[in-house]
Amino acid sequence: MLLAVEAQGQKDPAKPASWAYYTSYLLAKYRLQPMLLVVCQDRSTAEWAARPVHFGPRQWPLLTLRPLVVGPHNMPVITNPAEVRKDLALATLSAITHATNANIGAILKAVTNVLQDTPAELSNPIIELIAQGMGKHPAAALWRKLVAVDLSFYKSPLSEELRNEGKVAGKAEGKAEDILFVLEQRGLDIPEEARERIAACDDLDILRRWLGRALTAASADEIFTDA
Repeated sequence: MLLAVEAQGQKDPAKPASWAYYTSYLLAKYRLQPMLLVVCQDRSTAEWAARPVHFGPRQWPLLTLRPLVVGPHNMPVITNPAEVRKDLALATLSAITHATNANIGAILKAVTNVLQDTPAELSNPIIELIAQGMGKHPAAALWRKLVAVDLSFYKSPLSEELRNEGKVAGKAEGKAEDILFVLEQRGLDIPEEARERIAACDDLDILRRWLGRALTAASADEIFTDA
């Protein structure tokens, strides 16, 4: 069997035809029976996606599409690590479909608790699937933080990205502190707006340029002026 996974954020009348096309393509190309899993994060979209769709004349339907659909209405809320350990695939779907649930923090924490001692070949795909599944919901930032803290020793693309972000952020913070130190040691007044601008900058090249100017600038604001 081939499993195709589709994330569906809203109702789209054109989507069933696309689903029928690429599941038929998978069958023709690989000669394996396809299964389409549609993952939704709201009940209305999930119920729409689950309706069978018939293609062809009404009196003689040629093809019927009936995807398997999961959403917050039919996925359990799993906050117990013991339950996560029993079925990581189900726990992954639970996390993704309940991205807007009030208990999402406990759901994600239970998953990272189990992933800490899960082999990397299994944990890494789960880390990435949940990261993608969170989309632009606030839970995405929470998942990234949990991965960085609880799973810092894993080498998944997401955890590597987070570690790199942390390294860059740390260097930027250090450079910003150096700039402020130099300006203070030279006895220059540093307006609050200038402090905030320096502290908020995360571009190392710009910070290096500002640091060089801080050595000779007549005022704090002068470091922002291009030569």
